[in-house]
Amino acid sequence: MNNIYFFANQVYQYGHAKPIYDKTGGVFVVNKLNRALRFKYYLRNTEITGGGIFKAPKVLKKPKNEVYDLEGVIISGSNSEIKHDKNKSISIFIGHGAGDKKFGGSGNTLETYDYHFVSGPKHIHKQKDMDIHIPEEKLIKIGYPKFDDYINDRIDKEKYYDFLNIKDKERRNILYAPTWKWGNGTLEIYGKRFIKELDKNYNLIIRPHFHDRGKIKLLKLWAKYNGYKNVYFSNPAKIIKNSTMNDFAISDLMISDTSSIIYEYLVTKKPIIIANNDYDQLHNMPDEMSVLSIAKNYDGEKSDICDMVAEDLNNPNLVNLYNEMLNNCFYFNDGKSTQRAVDFIQSIQSD
Repeated sequence: MNNIYFFANQVYQYGHAKPIYDKTGGVFVVNKLNRALRFKYYLRNTEITGGGIFKAPKVLKKPKNEVYDLEGVIISGSNSEIKHDKNKSISIFIGHGAGDKKFGGSGNTLETYDYHFVSGPKHIHKQKDMDIHIPEEKLIKIGYPKFDDYINDRIDKEKYYDFLNIKDKERRNILYAPTWKWGNGTLEIYGKRFIKELDKNYNLIIRPHFHDRGKIKLLKLWAKYNGYKNVYFSNPAKIIKNSTMNDFAISDLMISDTSSIIYEYLVTKKPIIIANNDYDQLHNMPDEMSVLSIAKNYDGEKSDICDMVAEDLNNPNLVNLYNEMLNNCFYFNDGKSTQRAVDFIQSIQSD
């Protein structure tokens, strides 16, 4: 089986499989026409191979996730059942986040996959917390492929500074990356406040959740109208140009809430501040796998975000705390996670 397919319900979910695609090639699969068009739009004119009028990767539309005719390996970033012929194809679940929010959809769906690419002990603990039972032989420990570019120092920081058009490169950069309504995202609560309070001393990069990307335009206009000149926006739909790792590479601290990005940010070993909300549908995690146990908690009127940011930026001891949390949550962290995934795919193709 030489064909490799990548499935997801939303464009941003492909970001987790993209490092694998970059090494193996393949075809992306969507289940709706509008998602096919969105995929082509956001991945157009990239360095990814594919050709065509958009110069984007190849994409197939398969309604209702029915891919019975496909032969090869199907890697899914969404918690959706892949309806395939197990005599022709092998399904692998990679997921699209390592956060504390519980899996969407039915947990039993995950039990239908032939294999799971596992990012770390936290990944396993989440499954157990949802009473999901995956046989050990189906759990393939690879680590977190998205980390590889960051760990291997393959991110052009100067190019990304220019892409965001950051004017004052001497300022420290604060990344604000909240989740959306599923998780009680804090963008509408704290977005303008953080702009007002942080603009004076820092560059603020706001990266909303994919489902809140439509709010960027109005918030950008509001900031410009009110004279805030040091706020920038990262569009999560642009998984190539505005990749999370690009934002991580140039930021010095991140503010978030219940977004899974708080665990991805551990790869930087930089400080994290949690903007408090009242979302309670979270996994039960031991303290050694919970960023909430070590990050400062911002509580609106009761907190001063500038003081919290300054204090964390000037605390050299935090790097050890975050490094320990990184290794508690993710396997390996050696920049070779993608290669482990590729090696496994090649091994089952040769069987």
